[in-house]
Amino acid sequence: MTTLTKRPGRLLTYLVLTLGVGATLTPFGWMLLGSVKTQGELLRRPPTWWPRAPTMDNFAAWFGDLHIGQFFLNSVVVAGFTVLGNMLFCSMVGYALAKLDFVGKRLLFALVLLTLMVPGLVTFVPLFVVVSKLGLVSTYPALILPFLAGPLGVFLMRQFIMGIPDALIEAARIDGAGEIRIFARIVLPLCGAPLATLAILTFLGSWNNFLWPLVVAQTEDMYTLPVALSLYSTGQNATNYGVLLAGSVLVITPVLALFVALQRYFTQGIALTGVK
Repeated sequence: MTTLTKRPGRLLTYLVLTLGVGATLTPFGWMLLGSVKTQGELLRRPPTWWPRAPTMDNFAAWFGDLHIGQFFLNSVVVAGFTVLGNMLFCSMVGYALAKLDFVGKRLLFALVLLTLMVPGLVTFVPLFVVVSKLGLVSTYPALILPFLAGPLGVFLMRQFIMGIPDALIEAARIDGAGEIRIFARIVLPLCGAPLATLAILTFLGSWNNFLWPLVVAQTEDMYTLPVALSLYSTGQNATNYGVLLAGSVLVITPVLALFVALQRYFTQGIALTGVK
């Protein structure tokens, strides 16, 4: 009787979850199928789901006239250095806040939490003024330096490092190891899961960042993929939806590949960080 009573509720749960997954994946399916449609078929009313005459011309436009290679390289360089910077600096700050005693430690952590609640647009103009005064406009440093360490990454790493036993670190100090060596040889090897989580979150934010590169990258050779996608999918009279959808597929593919590769570590990092 208990099993029969639970079965309708379980079936309803599966049905709701299936509908949720379908609603989430439908836009991606439409984007993928639309990327191989012609402009005429995309504008047809009523719209068609399956392409009647699949074409790769939309992708060919990106690899041909639009020179996606330069935009892709810019995005890879910016996202790569941003991820490495966050993994290093956020870990260092998180270790200091978790395991070191110094004056103003609680105040510094409170400031980190406070910056989590400050919208990025609040600092947008002052940050651009600083970058402009330093003469870094339309350079890689302008796209990378403002995002080398974020409060979310500091909080994530601090929460995980708090769970590392103090006895392990004290034993290393008794053996004569300095703080840098302890951080590099003991702490970092134990932070695989949160570092993978931080890498995914940082890469996603940097790869999809649009407004800051749009303003700072004032020359075409410094455009990242999201900027190029918004500027080159619009013709003289109307938006070329096929090119836009093909570009969207190219933009999200590296993010999905990274997430699939690090999914297990991402789940562990979120779960372990939430223990404290």
